Amino acid sequence: MHPDDARTRRLAQGDVVRVFNDRGAFLAGAVVADHLRPGVVQISTGAWYDPAEGGQPGSLEKHGNPNVVTLDGGTSQLAQSTAVQTVLVQVEKCESPPPVTAFALPRFTSRPS
Repeated sequence: MHPDDARTRRLAQGDVVRVFNDRGAFLAGAVVADHLRPGVVQISTGAWYDPAEGGQPGSLEKHGNPNVVTLDGGTSQLAQSTAVQTVLVQVEKCESPPPVTAFALPRFTSRPS
């Protein structure tokens, strides 16, 4: 995020932010960088999906997976290539982020005999 945008939102390097639009929301760490254009944020893809409430559409994604704010649609019926991941979002500080549980092992149960 450009320093001017961070200043406007009262964000600092390393703050946990909520990135959201009408499709969903995810958490990310703020990186302030003057090489980005004002009004533009950038995030890498590849985070494991870690919803705050599993199975609930629209649940906050806690691990930085931007797929929750993008359109899930192909470029055409013929090509079915991925559409560019350019999307309009808002960014705000997350005062009390929930813990990331993407790496926690699931609860195992014993097999019935």
